Amino acid sequence: MLAILRPYIALYKHYFWQILIGLSLSILTLFASVFLLSLSGWFLASTAFVGVAGLYSFNYMLPAAGVRAAAITRTAARYMERLVDHNTTFKILAYLRTLAFRKLLPLSANQLAQYQKADLLNRFIVDIDALDHLYLKLFSPVVTALIMIAILFIGLSYINLPIALIITIILTLTLLTVPVIFYYAGKQLGETLAKQQSDYRSQLISYLQGQAELTLFNAQAKYRDKLDELESQWLTNQQRQSTLMALSSALILLISGFLTLLVLWLITQYTLSPLVALFVFVCLASTEILMPIPNAFIFLGQVIASASRITAIFSQTPEITFVKEGKTIDLTMAKLRFDKVNFSYPNQPFIILKDFSLTVESGEHIGLIGKTGCGKSTLLNLINRIWEPNSGSIYLNDTPINQLDEKTLRQAIAVVPQVITIFSDTLRQNLLIGNEQATDQQLIDVLHQVELDKLLITEKGLDLLIGQGGRALSGGEIRRIGIARALLHHSPLILMDEPTESLDQQTEQQIIKLIQQSCKSKTLLMVTHRLIDNPLFDRVISL
Repeated sequence: MLAILRPYIALYKHYFWQILIGLSLSILTLFASVFLLSLSGWFLASTAFVGVAGLYSFNYMLPAAGVRAAAITRTAARYMERLVDHNTTFKILAYLRTLAFRKLLPLSANQLAQYQKADLLNRFIVDIDALDHLYLKLFSPVVTALIMIAILFIGLSYINLPIALIITIILTLTLLTVPVIFYYAGKQLGETLAKQQSDYRSQLISYLQGQAELTLFNAQAKYRDKLDELESQWLTNQQRQSTLMALSSALILLISGFLTLLVLWLITQYTLSPLVALFVFVCLASTEILMPIPNAFIFLGQVIASASRITAIFSQTPEITFVKEGKTIDLTMAKLRFDKVNFSYPNQPFIILKDFSLTVESGEHIGLIGKTGCGKSTLLNLINRIWEPNSGSIYLNDTPINQLDEKTLRQAIAVVPQVITIFSDTLRQNLLIGNEQATDQQLIDVLHQVELDKLLITEKGLDLLIGQGGRALSGGEIRRIGIARALLHHSPLILMDEPTESLDQQTEQQIIKLIQQSCKSKTLLMVTHRLIDNPLFDRVISL
């Protein structure tokens, strides 16, 4: 358990002062709660003890002020404690999500193929969110409870040492044993819930995305039944977990009640003063000290399962690595050469590329055609080093691409993929993907170059929101944004994968003309399913 959680617990050292402030505020809140209840009980008992005649000599102003001060302190400290603790937790979770993304980026396509998109989404959101239990619901309450029990012992020992010792022993034993019992009771259940939650999300997304196919094959009802069955099992296990939580709360209340009766009996053996109420109400207040801890340990199994799933991403070593200090090449030109390249996908019996050799001179425009699955897109991915050849070499400006550092290789290549991703953001931010350093004037110039200047006639200009997936844009306009990004990248080599797919003939001709004009001095490799009768290509390679 500790081995799995240790890397995440180690993150707390970077937020030492925030955690220290949060713990201090948590202790202050708990102390104010116990003090408020204990003082109130003593105050009421004392006024009853002295009676009406003794009210004139009894100083009730000071304890009344103490009650008010404790109530105000408890409210203010609780608010500040939540503010500090949640801010610290959110920072840790944000760091974990950033780290997870950084770990995923270098992974090869082969390594990413083992994860479904829904599974990755579940790890990014649900599994990382589950780790907030480590601090908010586990670390902070346990540490706070231990310190609070010590404070109670010190305070009560001045009044009655034997009874203070009994209260401390029972609270400490409860703190050490009850959470362990409920951890083992909920461990397997938590692991099952984490897996069911991930499976349900994956199947639900598959169900929503596959509506057309499920309807076509009349399998919608069958798939929905499987989804309902998984949901039913998930809800059943959630109910079992809720039952465990209720049992843990009941057990804490039972122990607190037993302790209260025991202390009430013991203290009456010594005295019948108002101090009886003080000890009794301290025992009742101990419920607030212990109540959150067993519930946190019930969820610990789920937290460990989530941590294991995140660690599975963090622990992967990229199959494709880049040299730290690669060779330098001329980035004003791009000569590409394939030398007896062989490639086949993992666990596939057939070869995609066999002894493939090709030389593309700088500034040459090459069209790649062939049947689906013949290796056209694979060829572009090999240049990008998304995949590595099984044998053979690929050279850029007579330098093997595996001897170039990643920054140099990415700077030398611009890619216009088959599917252009448009984010739910402004036109400016969607263009800056091609070059983060581009000025507004450069963005305007490239929009004119790709004939998208009409997007600038609105009042917002570059701040125009274009919606998720480019809902406000046509297919041709989305392609133009992809080409604009490639032009902003200022790379000598441009790779295009089906840039005119699913476009009407008129728009297709416009895009081809645009590519021809904007890529005159650049080396171009374009994957296409059909030959277009125009002078765009210097050569056409059939695979």
